[in-house]
Amino acid sequence: MGAQVGRFVQQLHEEKGVRFHLGAQLRAIHADAVELESGRLAADLVVLGVGVKPRTELAQRAGLTVDNGIVVDSRLRTSAPDVWAAGDVARYTEARLGTKVRIEHWAAAQRQGQSVAAGMLGLGVPFNDVPFFWSAHYDVTLSYVGHAGGDAEIEVLGSLEKRDATVVYRVGGNVAAVLNVGRDQQSLEIEAALESKDWGAVDALLAEQY
Repeated sequence: MGAQVGRFVQQLHEEKGVRFHLGAQLRAIHADAVELESGRLAADLVVLGVGVKPRTELAQRAGLTVDNGIVVDSRLRTSAPDVWAAGDVARYTEARLGTKVRIEHWAAAQRQGQSVAAGMLGLGVPFNDVPFFWSAHYDVTLSYVGHAGGDAEIEVLGSLEKRDATVVYRVGGNVAAVLNVGRDQQSLEIEAALESKDWGAVDALLAEQY
């Protein structure tokens, strides 16, 4: 999300009493504490967020093309005839970026499943849905539409501190993704514009707000 959004989220939690130990190295987990290289922290409960890894073993044994997920085409078909893949495991070409992505979100899995079902019935069209997610932190919700990598140019419009902001992520000069705080309606409008690849409409929507 970029350094500014990261600091904003951290501050939201710190205001509620959450303490961050950034860069700390975990040494051990005990019955009543977590041991870091810098010392022990009392703990009744430990939650580990270790990320996800696509399960591609079956696809590999079947001879399908695998590369950080099961590689599919624009209609979510794998390298084998009459075999499709959808959801977290599918790595497809994002229509706006032209690069392979793998989206880990339940709404994307639902939509891809619907697209695959249509394909199996001979009614399929290229999968063109815009990725999105939301993340709620107390009374603040981050609404993200589109997809941008770590090399995107980031611009913050409005004020994150006032919880009224739009964060724009550009790739190759075009808007690849937008994160909104307090502007849910704009997120829906930008999603529609991104789906049609109407870059002018996206820029116009952003200009209307600021």
